[in-house]
Amino acid sequence: QVQLVESGGGSVQPGGSLRLSCAASGRIFSGYGMGWFRQAPGKEREFVATLAWNGISTYYTDSVKGRFTISRDNVKNTMYLQMNSLKPEDAAIYYCARRRSGSQSYSYTSDYDNWGQGTQDTVSS
Repeated sequence: QVQLVESGGGSVQPGGSLRLSCAASGRIFSGYGMGWFRQAPGKEREFVATLAWNGISTYYTDSVKGRFTISRDNVKNTMYLQMNSLKPEDAAIYYCARRRSGSQSYSYTSDYDNWGQGTQDTVSS
């Protein structure tokens, strides 16, 4: 079992930046795809970004393309989400997760089998 711990959340003004981290412990991290999801109050958890085990292939939901960057450091067993030009609609609890081995898709919560506890991001003026 992999334990995932998010950090880096906080409160920023629109246009600001945050960098989230997801530290993994336990079993294999480097061999798995990883992803970020977010959940705003009263809404379902939604896909934000994912990257392959080697960090080369990345995919983003349309609303964050050009503003967010997902990356990973397999030596440090850590994944990151750099969020720039933040908007009020980006405010949510952000979760990191590990993709299931053999998963053919990447944007559904069911594609992931290990989740962190979440970190809160607030974007307001």
